[in-house]
Amino acid sequence: KKLNLKTDASWRFEHGLDPNLTEYAINRAAYLIEKLAKGKVSQGMIDFYPKKVLPKKIKLDLAYIEKLLGVKIPSKEVKNILGKLGFKITGQYLVEVPTFRMDVSIQEDLIEEIGRVYGYEKIKPLMPLSSLIPPKRNEDIFWQDIVKNVFKELCFNEVYNYSFVSADQVSNFKFKELNLVEIENPISLEQRFLRPSLAINLLKNIKDNFRHCQEAKIFELGKVYLKESSVEEKIMLAGVIAKKESKDAFYDLKGIIDLLLNKLCVSDIYYDQYQTGAMKFWHPKRCAEIKIAGERIGFLGEMLPGILDSLKIKGNICFFEIDFEKLQKACSEEQEYQPISVFPAAVRDIAVLVPNKVKVAEILNKINTLKENLIRDVDLFDMYQSEDLSENKKSLAFHIIYQAKDHTLSSKEIDKVHNKIIEALEKEAQWEVRK
Repeated sequence: KKLNLKTDASWRFEHGLDPNLTEYAINRAAYLIEKLAKGKVSQGMIDFYPKKVLPKKIKLDLAYIEKLLGVKIPSKEVKNILGKLGFKITGQYLVEVPTFRMDVSIQEDLIEEIGRVYGYEKIKPLMPLSSLIPPKRNEDIFWQDIVKNVFKELCFNEVYNYSFVSADQVSNFKFKELNLVEIENPISLEQRFLRPSLAINLLKNIKDNFRHCQEAKIFELGKVYLKESSVEEKIMLAGVIAKKESKDAFYDLKGIIDLLLNKLCVSDIYYDQYQTGAMKFWHPKRCAEIKIAGERIGFLGEMLPGILDSLKIKGNICFFEIDFEKLQKACSEEQEYQPISVFPAAVRDIAVLVPNKVKVAEILNKINTLKENLIRDVDLFDMYQSEDLSENKKSLAFHIIYQAKDHTLSSKEIDKVHNKIIEALEKEAQWEVRK
């Protein structure tokens, strides 16, 4: 029988055969078939492949060779190496790749061949030189880290809760299902809704911790979800101080909020009376709005007793929740430092009997409007209400700290300013400085 031997160019490449060697092998095979199997060899060869392969052309950059290999190779040697490997160089180092070298498709492949033939042992092992460009600062992460560090220093524990809550949990907190974001395919009924407040899971954490301890201080920075005209997603900062016996958790937490805002260089802070209807789970008489420059950023206070009873939690529990996006806008890195006076400070206490409706901020403002340079600080340290006092009155006690920058204060100087404060306070109707 006549035998037509066909060869595939891609097959030759896959088996690493040089075209000349391939031709020799085909001729040898044809000879053996003719001699041993009595076959008859037809004239010529047919190179068969499904799609004709054309030579590729790659632009080679000599400077890039040095940058990639770390060694300078003379251009004459580069041409010599590529020529011996079957590559053709035309024009401005435009390299024509032979069709049997289908593994070479980019400039780096050519440089690899040059380095291999040139000798890797001639390349000195040096660390690569590269400029490191610092990434652009992420403002969200930056301020979140600062807030977390502040709470860490205040002995708070950070918690991470799931964003899912059940229908029973949200009903305890007086949320209507119409305002909740419901999950289409919840894993279970306990994870039917996305949380509308961080308080839901934080109080569950408190309940679990009260089994093992008398006091807990936790905070969380996470997202909440509410549905108004559309789904609204917010980043909120929330924290809880819970004590089984002590009754001073509110003032502790207020002091912590003051310290946090001070660390974030936030100014124009004050606490306003709670507006009924803003949230359904705050105690109406033991809650305050946290405001910066007149804008409400969050709440601070106690939960409704009914919520704590439904969760079977007993103790003094104070909670705060702040809109972190609003807080971040008010944050600043600018800080003003003043030298500490080397002269001693003097502390005088003053107690004021005022109607129940009078706010602490009103008394502080009255003292600060005197603009006395010797008054360094004024702190509320006690609030007293009893049957001994009038039903509609309360007693507020303050530490007033006096200090001068250039001398030690005398008793006469302190008495003069202190009496001035007493006169200013007693000018207000129904205000009485207790003596």
